[in-house]
Amino acid sequence: MSRNIIITGANGGLGSAVVKKFLAENYKVLAVDRSGSHLGFAEGNTLFELHAVDLTNEAACETFVQEAAALHVNIDGALLLAGGFAMGGVDTTDDAAIKKMFAINFETAYHMARPLFQHMLQKGYGRIVLVGARPALLASAGKDMMAYALSKSLLFKLAEMFNATAKGTNVVTSVIVPSTIDTAANRESMPDAAINSWVKPEQIAEVLEFICSEKGSSLREPIYKVYNNA
Repeated sequence: MSRNIIITGANGGLGSAVVKKFLAENYKVLAVDRSGSHLGFAEGNTLFELHAVDLTNEAACETFVQEAAALHVNIDGALLLAGGFAMGGVDTTDDAAIKKMFAINFETAYHMARPLFQHMLQKGYGRIVLVGARPALLASAGKDMMAYALSKSLLFKLAEMFNATAKGTNVVTSVIVPSTIDTAANRESMPDAAINSWVKPEQIAEVLEFICSEKGSSLREPIYKVYNNA
């Protein structure tokens, strides 16, 4: 019987590679994004569903999780990949910039993670994966992207709190920390960068599948720094 996985940000450069990997491994994928323009490979696959959910709307996320759980009984994993990025040091990082990044990177994850975490606790099993960022761990890297780094830093604390709450159960929240991801958008915005040192979406997808598989069943409170050589 296939495991049921929710993937937000599914149509992005990372998300589409993750969807492809999980379908190849026979997971039931509930993809969440505003578009499926990069997911044509999944068309007609009985293990694939595409849902448009407003991740900034707490009630919409809760309704989606409740309906998915009612239909599929168990939601075994959730890969919360949606988010955004912005540059800006202290001189340009005003209240509006902080709130924007908080909404994009923390609220979109929390709105989905909260009902999923409660569902998984009730069922006794689940894997939630959040996407952190190296600038959230290193002040020297985060000082020029302050709002982004601050919003991402909250995800590490959220994972700690979820894992403390779930201690002694088989519900685990992980954080992956990629370096620069080799996507078309990043190549376009940084044409002179050392692309060979970046981490590929397919490499991150391998890590995510490991987390959600039986191979990763013994892991607790993990943070995965997927940097390659960047």
